Formats: sequence, C-alpha cells, structure tokens
Amino acid sequence: MEMTNKAADGTVMAFEPRVLHVQPGDTVTFILKDKGHNSASIKNAIPDGAMPWNGKINNQISVKIDVPGVYVYQCTPHFAMGMIGAIVAGEPANLEEVKSLKFNGKAKKIVEQIIASIEAEK
Repeated sequence: MEMTNKAADGTVMAFEPRVLHVQPGDTVTFILKDKGHNSASIKNAIPDGAMPWNGKINNQISVKIDVPGVYVYQCTPHFAMGMIGAIVAGEPANLEEVKSLKFNGKAKKIVEQIIASIEAEK
C-alpha cells in the first residue's frame, strides 16, 4: 500500500490502491512514496476487537489485519483533503457500521466511493 502525493489516476493525496482486499491474518505494509504522510486507523471505522494503529509521519508501518471486516484509515495531516483508504479482510462484516459514520467535505465523498466499491464487489 503506497502513501503518495499523486496516484496513477491523478488523485492527489492518496493511498494506492484506495481499497485493498486481504485475508484475516495478513499483514499490510504502508510504504511512504512521498514525504509528509502516515497511516492511522479511524476511530469506530475498524471491526470490533481489531487493533487500531497510528503510524508516525514519514514512516513506513506494517499492520496485522486479524479480524474480518472493513478497516477505514486516514493520513492524519491530509484527512480533510480526502486521503482515506480501506482494507477489506475477508467478508465486510462491519460495513453497515462504517456506513453509519459521519464524515464531512472531501472525506465524506471518498468514504462514499469506498463504500460503493465494496458493495459492488459483494
């Protein structure tokens, strides 16, 4: 998973890919392609029982994804710019909970796109 200033599709301040599918028990590594980014789970946007994470800016972080479900995360300094991504581990069991969360501005638009992408794959 790359943290970048510009994704291949032209999106600025992005995780690439925006939605990553893994199996429970897999480890995801967030690779710093451009400086100024981090990866941090969003409160209440990961499955119950999952371990939250908060990577340091300008550092790579590896996260073990143990619990099935949807994990929504952010780049803390670029959240308002919509730098948000998701990991789907197995079945998206907590998708309804993620859908009930309130986001504003560009973050809201990106989360809606993520949800639509996950629903289209069901």
